[in-house]
Amino acid sequence: MALHSIAAADYQAAAPSVPRAYAWVVFALTFGLLISDYMSRQVLNAVFPLLKQEWALSDSQLGLLSGIVAVMVGLLTFPLSLLADRWGRVRSLALMAILWSLATLGCGLAQNFPQMFLARFLVGVGEAAYGSVGIAVVISVFPIHLRATLTGAFMAGGMFGSVLGMALGGVLAAHLGWRQAFAGMALFGLLLALLYPLVVRQQRIGATPPRTPRVSGRRPLKTLFSSRSVICAYVGSGLQLFVGAAVMVWFPSYLNRYYQMGTDRAGLVAALIVLVGGSGMVLCGMLSDRLGRGAPERKIALAVAFCVISCVLLGTAFRLPPGSLQLSLIALGMLVATGTSGPSGAMVANLTHSAVHGTAFATLTLANNLLGLAPGPLLTGMLADALGLDRAFELVPLVSVLAALVFLYARRHYLGDIQRLRGEALAAPAGGQG
Repeated sequence: MALHSIAAADYQAAAPSVPRAYAWVVFALTFGLLISDYMSRQVLNAVFPLLKQEWALSDSQLGLLSGIVAVMVGLLTFPLSLLADRWGRVRSLALMAILWSLATLGCGLAQNFPQMFLARFLVGVGEAAYGSVGIAVVISVFPIHLRATLTGAFMAGGMFGSVLGMALGGVLAAHLGWRQAFAGMALFGLLLALLYPLVVRQQRIGATPPRTPRVSGRRPLKTLFSSRSVICAYVGSGLQLFVGAAVMVWFPSYLNRYYQMGTDRAGLVAALIVLVGGSGMVLCGMLSDRLGRGAPERKIALAVAFCVISCVLLGTAFRLPPGSLQLSLIALGMLVATGTSGPSGAMVANLTHSAVHGTAFATLTLANNLLGLAPGPLLTGMLADALGLDRAFELVPLVSVLAALVFLYARRHYLGDIQRLRGEALAAPAGGQG
């Protein structure tokens, strides 16, 4: 069937004219800022034990400090991404990076919980739209058939940034103090933020703000929620990230409590686990593109498989006593737990208009944060206060079952939604393509 070899994006985006070498430069710098984003976000996790001791905080308060960033990302990602689509993606990205870097520096200067909460609030404001606008820039300079790979690889930057944030944060905190850990992350972000607009030129990558009449702009926006498949992509992705976020945020504390590791060693071991998760994003994205080249619905079938396998592996691991077998199963579970990012991103890109890809990925980010990244750490902290962190981790993987059911529903409608959207685009007048 011809539908199997044609993505919905084929009707809405021409092949990129950017030289391949420059496209990889754009990817590298945008990816680097994403790493800075998550270094600034996740360095907090490495210093949880130090803050808990110094300020006498509860696990719920620590979870709130982590979760407030995701809450702000969830609330602001859509309006700020829509603004960036219209005002200019490149300069928007640079301003975002400056804000979150300065706010991270403020975390290092905080003297109490309310001040730290305010600084983390501002980190969330700065980071709100970066992931969605950044991936929109990246996919605009590469061929369409690489979308699952690029989305998985780009989103893996969050995992790699988390690795660096936790590992370097733990080491800096152990040797220099937790304040210097925040300062180091802030300096890295500021340097990249100043370099980015000097190299990535908005006119060169073709990411100039649209200048179409208001009426013609309505049609692209409708594609954000015009199909059951794209809605399922948002929901399924968010539910599955609930599990990954909970493990990523709380695993250093788990190692500290049940393996009696110091903050430096716990940060390094947890960083390795998260690194495996980031690698899984890339590898699973590549696998999805390869197996789904002639049959797009296979990507969704793989997403279902990733959810089920991760639930079994992580659910089994956290019922085992501490030891090498438990750590090995947790690593394998994280390898596939993050694998839905590539297929979800490809679905969103293929089922929405290129003019609003920043806003489309903002919607995906909104779902990821409100369904996964924000409630995951917070609810896990609440469960840890009530039952213990080990018992909380036994329950968290069950959320993957819900994610699998959502992706199964999406698979039933995906090909029909692509066909319908393609037909609507071909029937639309030229003025409505803006």
